[in-house]
Amino acid sequence: MENGFIDATSSGLVEVDAGEPASLTWQRQLDSIPKPPSSFGLSFKETIHLAPTGFRLWRYTKEEEGKGRTSIFDIFRKHLVTSDHGVPLGGIGAGSIGRGYRGEFQRFKLLPKACEEGPILANQFSAFVSRSNGQNYSTVLCARNPKIPKGSTGVGIESWDWNLKGDKCTYHALFPRSWTIYEGQPDPELRITCRQISPFIPHNYKESSFPVSVFTFTLSNTGRTSADVTLLFTWANSVGGISGFSGDHFNTKMKTKDGVRGVVLYHKTTNGQPPLTFAIAAKETSQVHVSECPCFLISGNSHGISARDMWHEIKKHGSFDNLSHEECSPSEPGSDIGAAVAASLTVPSGSVRRVTFSLAWDCPEVRFGDKTYYKRYTKYYGTSGEAAINIARDAISEHSTWESQIESWQRPILEDKRLPDWYPITLFNELYYLNAGGTVWTDGSPPTRSLVSLVERKFSLDKSRSHLDNATVTANQDDIAIEILERMTSILEKAHVPLVSNAAFGTCLLQDGEENIGQFLYLEGNEYLMWNTYDVHFYSSFALLMLFPKLELSIQRDFAAAVMMHDPSKREIMSDGKWVPRKVLGAVPHDIGLNDPWFEVNAYNLFNTDNWKDLNSKFVLQVWRDIVATGDKSFAQAVWPSVYTAMAFMDQFDSDRDGMIENQGFPDQTYDAWTTTGVTAYSGGLWVAALEAASSIACHVGDKASAAYFHIKYQKAKSVYGTLWNGSYFNYDNTGSSSSRCILADQLAGQW
Repeated sequence: MENGFIDATSSGLVEVDAGEPASLTWQRQLDSIPKPPSSFGLSFKETIHLAPTGFRLWRYTKEEEGKGRTSIFDIFRKHLVTSDHGVPLGGIGAGSIGRGYRGEFQRFKLLPKACEEGPILANQFSAFVSRSNGQNYSTVLCARNPKIPKGSTGVGIESWDWNLKGDKCTYHALFPRSWTIYEGQPDPELRITCRQISPFIPHNYKESSFPVSVFTFTLSNTGRTSADVTLLFTWANSVGGISGFSGDHFNTKMKTKDGVRGVVLYHKTTNGQPPLTFAIAAKETSQVHVSECPCFLISGNSHGISARDMWHEIKKHGSFDNLSHEECSPSEPGSDIGAAVAASLTVPSGSVRRVTFSLAWDCPEVRFGDKTYYKRYTKYYGTSGEAAINIARDAISEHSTWESQIESWQRPILEDKRLPDWYPITLFNELYYLNAGGTVWTDGSPPTRSLVSLVERKFSLDKSRSHLDNATVTANQDDIAIEILERMTSILEKAHVPLVSNAAFGTCLLQDGEENIGQFLYLEGNEYLMWNTYDVHFYSSFALLMLFPKLELSIQRDFAAAVMMHDPSKREIMSDGKWVPRKVLGAVPHDIGLNDPWFEVNAYNLFNTDNWKDLNSKFVLQVWRDIVATGDKSFAQAVWPSVYTAMAFMDQFDSDRDGMIENQGFPDQTYDAWTTTGVTAYSGGLWVAALEAASSIACHVGDKASAAYFHIKYQKAKSVYGTLWNGSYFNYDNTGSSSSRCILADQLAGQW
């Protein structure tokens, strides 16, 4: 083991041919034009019915915007809806970059809550081929052409050779890898395969947190003459959208001692977000020569070589060796700059050669308001913001080990003949959301607060020292300047004391000696912004438990801590306009928050979820499942008080004391458009299962009295629930209404 990485040759890991796709993959031809999903619409009657709620949502959204905050969804924002997505880039919890199967880099999720959906077409791989017989070929390896901007002078990326024939190329996806095969493109006697891999490695809590992807190109020359090939990797200094035009961005060349060369792109973010750096790199070997263009102008008036001239430099010389190096000045507002790395080599007739590139980014901080957290990967690369170079270098060095580990995980499932082909493909590819779901993985430390927050905080430099904790006693009480400075120092020290009281910080439940794996966040959706929405985590958590069980337990500890929170601050409910406490003691929150996660839970505000009937049951069921799956007795002991409290909280919903909870005539469960009343198949089934689970947990922790208590309640509730059975299925509810005999397929969710 070197620098914490496993040596594949000494560990017996399988060897993988980067040029060959996995045995089962999701496939598309690059010229395939997908049909976007149809847009959602409301009938006139539905519009009238929802108008009051819509007005309150609109007002709430505008109020949040005025405070510099984000609402859970902006119903008036227009989203770019496409169906051309492929496997995204990066590990877990440090940001992600999407990639379309046609070759576009898109859906930039590098900053919390933000998703820049459109592609940046300057971010590309391109191929240039020349042969001794005088034949020359060049193309961007993307089956899409950029729109020519108004007033174009022809010096931007529209001047590049966008002539890839997509019908000759096939994309293969099996998360976290993908392969694009360019069959005879651009040279009819050259086969190019690009294998993309990111460090999503089950049960690996180190490399899986790294913000990086590696691209290995396999070049197979079937022609009679050797081929001189240059592969070009271009990247814009942008985090998506119009961010590249904000100005003050700059790029620099980099070279490491082990032959990795490339460019670092320093991006100055706006709106109080932390800065971010990219690194694009390639490995120089005896067969591969690497050269760089540290800065070219995509558009605007900044000084430097144009995108057209950069492209022509490669077409003419095959490298940037003849390009005079100029220091990159910070870009001007309104200008967009990029960088390029070229890898040049000769592929003899009948031979195969490989070239490896990497893309890394480093944004160590996560900011929510005045609170700053650090991402998990900073435990290994530090918090300086200068780690992109090292991450890119290490990825090139170690990606073969990652691929061996991924292959060892996936191959047995792919080769299981009991499964139809589509099933394992879907299983793996649907895991993309643990990368691309806006995930945040912290290092587990409490947040610190920004000095900027002091501007908005009330504090006093009152002369009375009793108001200053741990104030230093000065030797010279007559020096008022020193005295005031000491008071200011004390205030600043208190401002940076981490806040964890009355917060859903599950790390406080860790026992002495237990590993702090960090805290994990993921959004319910790109258009529905809430962290760790618990009613749907109930379904998605199985994958997390199987692949990264320590992260699953971390989330559960956070919710266990949240059960014990009480936040009486008022918030408006959108469905009826009533003002209710944000969170009451004993209720499992709907989510862990949005603008101030862990501290300000329940971002969801359509209904008052303290009265929902499924969340507490789902919490108890998931805790029980996680205890059984992991055998973690310390976890069971730590969360047991929260389990008991969550179950006790539900007694208020058993109005007739028969052991079964009743729904209360509004959408008081995850199906928040469906009214439920009385004993119901969905909430009732969950409750029956939760009672038995609570009894089992009590046995695990040695609480025999509680185990017996919950078992008796389980027997009573089970008997009541059985009255819903009509001989074929459980009725929707017991009200006898026209909808009572409807079938809710999710009633099976309670069959644990």
